[in-house]
Amino acid sequence: MKVFILLGAINMFVSIALGAFGAHGLEGKVSERMLSNWQTGAQYHMIHALGLLFVGLLAGRIGTNPLVTNGGWLLLAGIILFSGSLYIMALTNITKLGMITPFGGVSFLIGWTLIATAAVKEL
Repeated sequence: MKVFILLGAINMFVSIALGAFGAHGLEGKVSERMLSNWQTGAQYHMIHALGLLFVGLLAGRIGTNPLVTNGGWLLLAGIILFSGSLYIMALTNITKLGMITPFGGVSFLIGWTLIATAAVKEL
């Protein structure tokens, strides 16, 4: 439980910092398309950082449950794959990195499905 609260808090900090960097540090330095990619990465990063906090709180309420735990790890993997690939693509303009992004999206989808399944079963 504590690990997901810690990961959520760290990722909230990082998502805010990276969002601000994109808004203030990248404007005029990367194309509008790449800036949009960065903003999308920051938005999904923040949403799923909140998700990690939720996972920690849910685990505290229902106890250790592999569906919740695996769901949390998949949310973290999604942040790394989805948002990370968009951040790197925006900085490097290597558009082939976009092939990684959908794997992060699928990680988000499976993670939320596991979390929802645990909530329905346990609450």
